[in-house]
Amino acid sequence: MCKINRPIINVAATAAKIKEYRIRAGYSVREIQNILSFSSPEAVYAYEKGKYLPTIDNMIILADVYGVTVDDFIVRDVIEVECECDIAEVKSA
Repeated sequence: MCKINRPIINVAATAAKIKEYRIRAGYSVREIQNILSFSSPEAVYAYEKGKYLPTIDNMIILADVYGVTVDDFIVRDVIEVECECDIAEVKSA
């Protein structure tokens, strides 16, 4: 058994950043809805509440519209997980 650090996306913090950048850029939820060609604003609200994250293509569009990078949105955390293989085996594969 070994333990490794695995990166994960902090969904709540990422959602807060998505909302923060929208507000900083001066866009309303309805404007973002139109930019993303959504029929209703629910998906935009869901992104900003952390219900789910945008697809990568929509994340790229939002980053471009807000004048930031996709990396600016994503908040990473690290969790420690146990693995059954020896780390030396993984590195040699």
